[in-house]
Amino acid sequence: MTSLSASLVRGALSSPFKRAGRPDATVPASRLTRPAAPVAPGLLAAYGRICGFAESGSLPLTYPHVLAFPLTMRLMTGRAFPLPVLGLVHTWIEITPHRAVRPTEPLELAVYADGLTPHRRGTEVTMVTEARVGGELVWESRSGYLSRHPTTDAAASPRPAPDAVGDLPAVAEWRLPGDLGRRYGAVSGDRNPIHLHPLTARLFGFPRAIAHGMWTVARCLAEAGNGAEIRSVRAEFRAPVLLPATVTYAADAAGGSFALRGAKGRVHLAGTVTR
Repeated sequence: MTSLSASLVRGALSSPFKRAGRPDATVPASRLTRPAAPVAPGLLAAYGRICGFAESGSLPLTYPHVLAFPLTMRLMTGRAFPLPVLGLVHTWIEITPHRAVRPTEPLELAVYADGLTPHRRGTEVTMVTEARVGGELVWESRSGYLSRHPTTDAAASPRPAPDAVGDLPAVAEWRLPGDLGRRYGAVSGDRNPIHLHPLTARLFGFPRAIAHGMWTVARCLAEAGNGAEIRSVRAEFRAPVLLPATVTYAADAAGGSFALRGAKGRVHLAGTVTR
C-alpha cells in the first residue's frame, strides 16, 4: 500500500506539468511487472466481505485488478506517461478470466499502456493488466481512463446510443453507507480523495464522496455469481454513485446484461457477461 500512496503523491505533483490532448503524445513502451507472490489472505477476506463475494472458492474476478493497481498507478504517474493522473476518469473495464484462479496460487502481474484514443470529451488511454501462474496467462483486463479536455476532433468517439439497461428487472436493493469509499479504500489501497470524504470530494467537483467504480463492478459480479462459467465481462461506468445512496442491481433472466441504477432510475453502471 505504501508504493500506491507514493504514486498518488507523485501524480499530484506531476499532473500540473502535463497537458492532455497534445497531438504528438504517445504512451510509454515500458511494461511494469511484479514477480509471483501469494495473495494475502487477510486482505482478500476483507475485500470479499465488503464486495459480497463468497468466503470460499476461486479468486474474485475483480481482485487481480486490485492487486495490480499499484503497478498501474506507478506507470501512469511516471514522467513518460502523457496524461495528468489527477482528474483521470475510469470509463470502462473488460475482464477475461482464462481459468479459475485459486487464492493460494502465487500471481505474477504485468501492466502496460496500449495506446491513446480520441474521445468526445478528451483523450482516453487503454491500460492492460495480465496475471500469470507459472508463466500461464490466467487472467487479463483492459481498462479505459479518460483525461477530459476541450476537443474538436471529428474522429473522437461518438456518444453511445441509448440502450435498454434501464428496463432490466430489479434483482436486489443495496443501501450504501457514507463511509463505503473509506472502507473499500482500506482494503483495495485506492485512497483517491474523491472517495474518502465530502470535503476532499468537493475539491474535484463532487458534492459528496463517490463510490469506487471497481466496487460497483465487484458487487454486481458477486451478486451474479463468481463462477468459472464466466468467460468475459464488460462494464461501463455511466455516472458516479454519491454516498450515502440506495441503489438497485438489475439483470436479465439469462444473466447476460446487468446494471446498477439509482433511486430515480439513473444508470450508474451497465455491463454484459459472456458465459
